Amino acid sequence: MNIYVCIRQVPDTTTRIRLREDGNGIDETDIQWIISPHDELAIEESLKLRDRHSGSTVTVLSAGPERVTESLRMALAMGADSAVRLDLSGDADSAMNTKALAAAIGKLGAADVVFVGKEAIDDGAGAVGTMLAVKLGFQCINVVNGIDFGEGSVTCRRDVGGGNIEIIETHLPAVISAQVGLNEPRYATALNIIKAKKKPIETLSADDLGITEVNRKTLYKNFELPPPKQPCRFIEGSPTEQATELVRVLMEDIEAI
Repeated sequence: MNIYVCIRQVPDTTTRIRLREDGNGIDETDIQWIISPHDELAIEESLKLRDRHSGSTVTVLSAGPERVTESLRMALAMGADSAVRLDLSGDADSAMNTKALAAAIGKLGAADVVFVGKEAIDDGAGAVGTMLAVKLGFQCINVVNGIDFGEGSVTCRRDVGGGNIEIIETHLPAVISAQVGLNEPRYATALNIIKAKKKPIETLSADDLGITEVNRKTLYKNFELPPPKQPCRFIEGSPTEQATELVRVLMEDIEAI
């Protein structure tokens, strides 16, 4: 099976975000970059599928600038067979990235399964999986937390709220987006991280993929940081006094009720 995984590099959740002076993006100075957590689930599921089907390969794709190579090497250290960087700007939107990913898969070889994370934790768009399936003409199953593969088919499970589970069966090829609960991603060992540094990573340029600014559909600008949190206020006294004061604060100070 030809298995592809599309990943996105995002700032670490512990990173303190600063904005650029023009307000049209984040200041990338000193940011620690990681693979988006949902994409790690997609990598793990691809490796499990490969190991069950002899002769299968896992190729990891990521669109972005040179820094994306670091995340691709981490995917190789986790066990992926090959990695390809699509040389796009870091502010490319979902439409541009999706077109590039579809073009790259078309160049690299027919896919049987494409895994993606349900969303990236930086923009939370959750759009690439569905858009990619449309461009490739594949079946699409989103927000999956259980997968069983058959002969040329796949059965997926996902939570739909209220304790209900939806079961979807379709034929391959398909694009599947991974949700928390699907698996537990493996850790890359120190030895595999060292080995991954020596592995070649192919780069496809925007020209190779037929990508231009025309493919961008969304432009983000005028970023603002969220307002600082108000200091926590402690109410002291007996339980009766605390309850009375809490009601007063809600009614008079906050005007919540």
